[in-house]
Amino acid sequence: MISILQRVKQARVEIDGQVAGSIGPGLLALVCAERGDTEAEADKLLAKMLKLRIFADDAGKMNRSVQDLDGQGACGGLLIVSQFTLAADTGGGNRPSFTRAAPPAEGERLYDYIVQRARALHPDVATGRFGADMQVHLLNDGPVTIPLSIPPAAAA
Repeated sequence: MISILQRVKQARVEIDGQVAGSIGPGLLALVCAERGDTEAEADKLLAKMLKLRIFADDAGKMNRSVQDLDGQGACGGLLIVSQFTLAADTGGGNRPSFTRAAPPAEGERLYDYIVQRARALHPDVATGRFGADMQVHLLNDGPVTIPLSIPPAAAA
């Protein structure tokens, strides 16, 4: 699975002009399932997203995760948005190929799985909608943008 994490002051996703999900300070996670991915890769990706220390502590060092964002035990928001284009292969020319992306039904199943697991493990989770034409608005904090990749077990 692939993800791009962006540390944000706020973020929202709109579908047909309506807000589908929004968060205050936290993480915007663009997520893509690749061919061969399973729940195991989704679990590893989510664990990394929740524990990654990319928020500043009182000394200004990146020592806090989204789960301990304010240092007082309160969590930051997590906005999870499906984005199959993260699997783009641009090596063959000027038009990207998306053959590395999971087939739509499998991608949706894994996206739904990671959202369900995130909601079980984190109190503030918002989402877009799989396959929808979405407009994502964010105020990047830093900016801090981190790519994550969990290769399928068969490829590891």
